[in-house]
Amino acid sequence: MVVVMIDEDERYSSSGGVRSSSSGMHDMHETLSRFRDPLLARRIVERIHEYADEIDEQLLFMHVCGSHEWSITHYGIRSLLPRSVEVRAGPGCPVCITPAADIDAMIDLALEGKVILTYGDMSRAKGSKGLSLLDARALGGDVRLVYSVHDAVLKARREEDKEFIFFAVGFDTTAPPTAYEVLKGIPSNLSLMVSYRYMPPIAGAVMRSSLLGIDGIINPGHSSTITGMKPYYRYFLETKKPQVFCGFEPIDILLGILMLLRQIREDQPMLENEYTRSVTWEGNIVAQKSMDSVFDLGDGYLRGVAVIPECGFMIKDEYSSIDARNRYSLRRRDVREEFVAGARCGEVILGLCDPPECPLYMKECTPSTPKGPTMVSQEGTCKIWAEHGLINSICRIR
Repeated sequence: MVVVMIDEDERYSSSGGVRSSSSGMHDMHETLSRFRDPLLARRIVERIHEYADEIDEQLLFMHVCGSHEWSITHYGIRSLLPRSVEVRAGPGCPVCITPAADIDAMIDLALEGKVILTYGDMSRAKGSKGLSLLDARALGGDVRLVYSVHDAVLKARREEDKEFIFFAVGFDTTAPPTAYEVLKGIPSNLSLMVSYRYMPPIAGAVMRSSLLGIDGIINPGHSSTITGMKPYYRYFLETKKPQVFCGFEPIDILLGILMLLRQIREDQPMLENEYTRSVTWEGNIVAQKSMDSVFDLGDGYLRGVAVIPECGFMIKDEYSSIDARNRYSLRRRDVREEFVAGARCGEVILGLCDPPECPLYMKECTPSTPKGPTMVSQEGTCKIWAEHGLINSICRIR
């Protein structure tokens, strides 16, 4: 049985207010119903309003996870919050932040006769020339969709006479399976175009940004399950800004916001874990060891945002033979135009504007005719808002 403690002195345990009884968890349906309980949500919302009134300041919180944005939008979380509390989406969509130059390189290789393997949403993201990998396929390139890196390995083994390249995009959630396959040994006709990004430095950059000026951050749940809370501590020491590691159900998110408010109200910023059923201090040690064995960390460019130190995954020299950048002599390209003319994708990714403030939103750029990456992915803010009918809404208060 899951019990959420909302007592008078609001003394949350390290579980962030979510405890499991000794009798164990009920079935999944029962568990989810607890995290979607409207009466409990109402009580938390009332406490959120109470804390916000006591603080009496305009507060800006940011999350850096596309799945969080989907939940916040789908469950109407923003409509429940006080006008003084704003929650914005930051750079948490993997397809959105994949550099246009990397997409361009994959398109060129596809048109040169190489087989490009990628995920469905990544295949629709356009590079700097206005072309996507699906466009390259229409022009005769061999572009195939896969569900995982293991799927890519199997395809390469079936056709040993062809050269395959797996376009490895995502965060630290998708990097471990790729590292695992490399350690097991991948076919010699398969190489990796690695565009993975490490989330803790991204969150750190958000926290220290004077441009954004956030008051607290909701850290990603899936990514933090792998990395653990520990890598975020350095950014807390640097910024002293409240952090909460949060799950994806409505009660999770409301509790996460309440925790941030409580930290501000009590002037006790900290790293706090609401998502204890998945996130720990150390994280997934096995997954981390796999990543550390295959990848180094260096500068990583987030499309239309910035170059962030220690954010980009790079294949170690000992595995350079499977690195597509090395195998095909790919050099970093300077791209002048990251997005189509008039689009404000970079500002949406960074949380500086809401989708309806982009002049292309739901006009030239729609889910069926995406012009920018934020309208492509299921984790892209523009697509999430569009599919939930948010056409003219503006959530920003600053």
